[in-house]
This record gives sequence, structure tokens and C-alpha cells, in this order.
Amino acid sequence: MPFTTPDRRKFLALSGAAALGACTPALTEEEVQVVTDLERFGFVPVEGYGLIEDGEYTLPPIPPSFLEYPNRRQLVFYDGTLPAGTIEIDPFAKFLYWILEDGTAWRYPIAVGRAGRSLRRPTTISRKVEWPGWTPTANMLRSQPEVYGAFRGGVPGGLASPLGARALYLYQGGRDTYYRIHGTNDLGSIGNSGSAGCIRLFNHDIIDLYERVPSGTHVEIRSKSESERILGPKLSNRGVELPANIVSPETIYGATDVDVTGDGESETDA
Repeated sequence: MPFTTPDRRKFLALSGAAALGACTPALTEEEVQVVTDLERFGFVPVEGYGLIEDGEYTLPPIPPSFLEYPNRRQLVFYDGTLPAGTIEIDPFAKFLYWILEDGTAWRYPIAVGRAGRSLRRPTTISRKVEWPGWTPTANMLRSQPEVYGAFRGGVPGGLASPLGARALYLYQGGRDTYYRIHGTNDLGSIGNSGSAGCIRLFNHDIIDLYERVPSGTHVEIRSKSESERILGPKLSNRGVELPANIVSPETIYGATDVDVTGDGESETDA
């Protein structure tokens, strides 16, 4: 579907036409889908960000308000210097690039947490996991027990996991760096910096990226000067610094019927 959100008058007109049935001209397939989507979600999903059935899990569409340009996946001309088959992360403009052979790249909007901002050296994707579990590190529990204390036992993989639908694990010299490129349930963080986290994408985007990149892919970090040269100072300083997101475990995880006391895997900040 194109990036459109029909106004209320169109919705009422389409709904009325659907109700009248034989008394009105038949709706096109697209019009029927518009009515269905508005009834189910209250909006028409943006192309590439609609409902996803992923094994036993269902990801709802991402509301268009979170996908205002440039906060959506896009095929762009690549103006950087890295070879095809490389991931380049721009932590200043909040973009991740998957570079292609033809001089283009898939550009994904990202959130960059404190851990992600400290990532400077090249790494390699040596492990890929679908629906990974998560456990806060000892440092997270020590520094912010009011945020992470409820999850010290770990969050198993699933809809409640702070690592989202997929995780790409970054290694250096065969050793785990504990940096991750992963999904997130915090839609409002994309395009911004946070007090925690590595490199986060919409779950829809990490699923797309996961299918494209093989293990062994090199990951490089774009410098601030290179970011400003390519994108300009305004776009290369995109986003705001978000405060710590202190939430009730019942509010976030209780609705998913996931046991947050199960075993998980120790990670960096999610």
C-alpha cells in the first residue's frame, strides 16, 4: 500500500458503499483493503510496515506517525566509501546502511543507545538469532536497579523481549563484543538517542535486514565528519537525547502473557 491515510470522509464513503452492497458500484480491492485496515487498526499501514505473521508471533502494523520521513526503510544512492556487502552505521544521523553492488544501499532508521554510541571499531556479524532472549547485565542492575531489577531473572525470547524480533551479534577477533544490532518495541526511540541500548531498529526493519545480510558481514561506523560531509550538518545531527524510560513491568510485559522470570541470555543494554 502507498503511504496514504484516507480522511474520515473517504472512510465513511467507503464504509457506506460496502454496506449498501449491490446498490453501489463494487469497491476495488484496494478500497476494500483500506476499509478493512481502518476498521482493524485505525489507519492504513505504510508499505513494508504492515501486519507481520512471524511463526508463532504476530507483529501489528507500525502507526504512520512513527514513520514520517526519513524514519522509514528506503533504497538510496550510496555516497559513502565502503564496499558492497558491508553494513555502515551512522550514529549521528541515526541510519544504518546495507550497501549493494549497484551503488545503492538499503537505509534503515535506527535508535542509538549509550552502548551504541561507544561502538567505534569495525566488527563482524558472527551470530544471528530470531526472537532472542535478554538478561540485564550486572552493570545495568547496579546502575539502574529501579529500571532493570524486575528483569534480573531474564526475559525469554518473544514479543516482550527488549531485543525484539531479531538480533545480529557483533564480534571482534572471534570474541563477542556484547554490541548488538536488534529490534525494539520502543517505536518512539527510532531516530533518536537513548540512555540505554545498542543499535535498534523497528522490528519490521530488523526482520528485513536479517534476511538480507549473511553471517560474516563486516560492520563499520561512520565518523561525524563523514556524516556531515554526506548528509549535511542538519541531518547528521538528527534526533534528540531521550531520558531513561522507567516503566512498570506489568504495563509493558504483562499484556503479552510472557513470564519475565524465565532464563535469558546476558546482553548489553537493550
